[in-house]
Amino acid sequence: MFVRRLSDVVGTERDVDWGSGQSRRLLIEKDNMGFAFLDTIVNAGTDVLLQYRHHLESVYCIEGKGEIIDQAKEESHTIEPGTLYVLDNHDLHRLRARTDLRLICVFNPPIQGNERHDITSDGGSAY
Repeated sequence: MFVRRLSDVVGTERDVDWGSGQSRRLLIEKDNMGFAFLDTIVNAGTDVLLQYRHHLESVYCIEGKGEIIDQAKEESHTIEPGTLYVLDNHDLHRLRARTDLRLICVFNPPIQGNERHDITSDGGSAY
């Protein structure tokens, strides 16, 4: 067993500026849990196209308001506290933050922890 607090991560190499906010990586691959667990801040005004080609992700909103858009289905869903969305098919999606969003994210397989979003040829961001 181990215990890790958000305060243990903030300001370390696990506190990553992902370009539109901060990703606090509480569990990563080297923690050997089989998944990654992140506390992520998305800055108000963010409008970014994302796709995780090597990971599945579930996201639970605990603060703020925004929108997730499934680019393939052209479906939009409001994000607010209590909302869970799941990217279960390496979905190309647009994330918009009306206010600062605080999201709890789980990745499978786990991220290594040093990943950053790379802009793709279609204008999206992937890792």
